[in-house]
Order: sequence, then C-alpha cells, then structure tokens
Amino acid sequence: MSATYLDLWGLVQDGRPVETPSSVLMPVRRGDERAMLKVARVDEERRGGGVMAWWAGRGAVRVLEHDDTAVLLERAVGPRSLAIPVATGLGTPGWEREDQHATEVLCEVARTLHAVDASEPDRPPGVVPLDRWFRDLLAVEDTMRGFLHRSAATARELLADPWDETVLHGDLHHGNVLDVGTVQSAQWRVIDPKGLVGERGFDYANIFCNPTPQVAVSPGRLQRQVEVISAAADLDRDRLLRWVVAWTGLSYVWHTGEGTGLHGPSPSATAVLTVGRAAERLLRDG
Repeated sequence: MSATYLDLWGLVQDGRPVETPSSVLMPVRRGDERAMLKVARVDEERRGGGVMAWWAGRGAVRVLEHDDTAVLLERAVGPRSLAIPVATGLGTPGWEREDQHATEVLCEVARTLHAVDASEPDRPPGVVPLDRWFRDLLAVEDTMRGFLHRSAATARELLADPWDETVLHGDLHHGNVLDVGTVQSAQWRVIDPKGLVGERGFDYANIFCNPTPQVAVSPGRLQRQVEVISAAADLDRDRLLRWVVAWTGLSYVWHTGEGTGLHGPSPSATAVLTVGRAAERLLRDG
C-alpha cells in the first residue's frame, strides 16, 4: 500500500520503512522536501492522522497530505531530543533542570494543542470520549481491591464532572514531541495522537510516567513534577494528582492485560503503579 502513496503524492523512498502492527512508516522525499509517510493499519492510527490534519501544524508536526488511511508529515530533523537528556542524565549534576525544561516544553505543546479546539467550529470526526477510553479500568472497579479499585473510582468521579473539555492528544510524552527546528533554534511539535476528547488535565498525567520507568520513580521526582506541571499548565494541584491516580490505574491494567509473565509485572507496569500510589499519598498528606 505504501507504493500506492509514493505514486499518488509524487514521493521517492528515502530510507528503510518501519512496520508495526498499527502502521507503516517510510522516510520519503518530494523534491528537496524530506517527509515521513505513515500508512495506518488500525482505526486508532487513522483517527490520529485525522487529528494531526485538523491541528494543521498548531503544536503538531505539519501534515503535507492526508486521506482516510495515510498522512504525509514533515520530517523532524532538528538535533534535539526531550527524552534522551532526561533518560540518560538521571542522577548527574543539572539533571533536575533538564527534566524540568523537558516537562515545561511538553506542557507548552499541550496548551497549544488544547487551544486549537477553541478556534475551530467543528472537532475532527471520530474522536473518542474519555469515558470510553477508560472502559478497561472501569470494568474492574467492582472486581478488584486496593489501588486499582480506588483508581477506577477516582476515574469515574473525574469523568462524571469534567473540567475544560477539549480535543486531547492522549499519549503525550517525551518521545512523541520532536524537534522540527534548526541547530540554532528548537521548535517542538507533537506526533502520534490517540484522538480523544475530554478534560484537558488528563493529557498531563502521562508525563509523570515518562520517559523511562527509572526516571518516573526517582526520589522526589513526583513532587517536583506536580509543582512544575500545575504551574506551567495552570491546573489545580489536587485535580492533577487525581488524574495521575486514574491514569496509572488504566495504564497498569493495559500493561498487565495479557498476564505478568514468569518474572512478575514489567518494569513499566511496576513504575506506573509506584507513581499512582505515590500520587495517592500526596493527595492524602496535602
């Protein structure tokens, strides 16, 4: 199918394609312009492509062409990464400042995305409401005890009384925000949205669990992130912590949905559970 789009949009392959269960990614050129062709294999990716086109470069990588199945994106060739300095620098002098900078960039990108909804008469088709996104967690509310039960109950309360609803990215983290700038100046833009709609505070919860499990559970990090994100995103502190509790429960259910394996839960599953429980303690202790 990728070959069809090469002909349709006048593209030349410019690197080895990457195939995943959900999409095919191929570096391409059109004249002197470098781009990335993404052909969706599942509905979630098709929906995300539509949201990318709707954002029209406002906080997101620019869409050069699109249809119901594929998008042609500008290729991010800027030299900077949000993920690498934070993931590799853990514990080194200045790491906390690097972590804070990355978090503030993510918050600024999120604010830009969320503002688009206020300027558009119609939302993109097919965006998924958060109550449907949380169905796997809500389904275990009455069958689980402990943290997962409390997480599901928290999610249900938040979903019943949403604040500041908008179109959401749904998977905002360090690896999904790329530099499309130059050596002299960074320009941060998002890729790979899930295409959701709901309370804007939800989009910030995933930042706490990234870019690696080791970073997410490092001592003092949760407390710092709460202060940085609530200030940068203008969010109520306790409301933000409740979204962290809800999101980490959902993430843990997804991580362990196919069993925990011979050696127990994965490091990622363990980390999100640790972050969620720590968020509960912060809520309780004030």
